Amino acid sequence: MRDDNKRAAIIATILVVAVLVIDQVIKIEVKTNMRLHEVIDITGWFKINFIENNGMAYGMTFFNKLALSLFRIVAISFIGYYIVKVIRKGARMGYIVCLSMVLAGAMGNMIDCMFYGLIFNSSSPAYVSYFVPFGDGYAPFLMGKVVDMFYFPLIETTWPEWVPFVGGDEYIFFSPVFNFADASISVGVAILLLFYRKELSSISFSRKKV
Repeated sequence: MRDDNKRAAIIATILVVAVLVIDQVIKIEVKTNMRLHEVIDITGWFKINFIENNGMAYGMTFFNKLALSLFRIVAISFIGYYIVKVIRKGARMGYIVCLSMVLAGAMGNMIDCMFYGLIFNSSSPAYVSYFVPFGDGYAPFLMGKVVDMFYFPLIETTWPEWVPFVGGDEYIFFSPVFNFADASISVGVAILLLFYRKELSSISFSRKKV
């Protein structure tokens, strides 16, 4: 492996580890110090809102829990293998960084699914969760819930009465609650789509091109 490729591999590894550490520190801090659905106001438009979900980023759900966990494992393996391939091919550093952000975010949420159900008791609005002996937690392997906490209700208002179907209902601009791993995935994907569409369009695992 050339020096440039080694440097890219080191940077990608450091980035993945850094995102994973930050993500897990935040999640464990929230889970072991806040009750489920507890909200801490940081500012009027930024809150820490502890929730858990079985779904994908930002609480979306398209599969059952086991299928989603297995899908994550496949996706993580695919992305990790692809990163190794593009590093060997000498891809641009920015492209590798973005892919590493997506990989790290996916791995961060996968850790929740794999282990949180084994090492924590069930979260509740009535008490703060805590560590339990390995295997005595609230769910089996791959069935743990993902911890979310960042909430940015930038605009909170009410739809005008004349608006069909939703008139008079509360409207919150950007209502999803997400975590650091979700943010890493979203930023990585956004930059890839904006600046690296050429690389994305040439994805292949043949020897001739990447």
